Amino acid sequence: MSMSEVQYPVVLFDGVCNLCNGSVEFIINRDRMGEFRFASLQSDTAKHLISELDIPNDTMDSIILVENNKQYFKSSAVLRICKKLGGLWSLLYMFILVPVSIRDYFYDIVARNRYRWFGKRENCMVPSKELESRFLN
Repeated sequence: MSMSEVQYPVVLFDGVCNLCNGSVEFIINRDRMGEFRFASLQSDTAKHLISELDIPNDTMDSIILVENNKQYFKSSAVLRICKKLGGLWSLLYMFILVPVSIRDYFYDIVARNRYRWFGKRENCMVPSKELESRFLN
C-alpha cells in the first residue's frame, strides 16, 4: 500500500501496548462514520508507510496519524483524532494552542511508562471479523 492509495486517516499504533490498543478501541467506538483505519507499528503495512513517508525512527514510541499525505505525531496526532471524532471530543482540539513542546513533554512521560503502567501484550491485537476491514495488514 502506498500513500497515494490511502483515502482515509490511518492511525499507526504500538500493537503490543495495552494503552495503545485501548486507545484504538476508544477511537473505533466513537468513530461513527468509520473513517479511521489502523495499522500496528509492527505490521508490514505500517513499516511500508513509515519507509515511504521517511518517518524518523525516534517517533516509533508515538501514535502516528497519517492524513492527507501528512504525518502527525504524539499530542498533535491525539488532538487531531479527537477533533475528527466530533462531539465533545472535538473540544479537546483547543489544546493545540498549547506549545507542542509542552504538550509532548507530558505525552512523552506517558509513552515512556506505558508498559509499566498499562502492561504489554505478547502479540498484536487481532481485530474481530466486524472490525477486520478497518485494520490494514
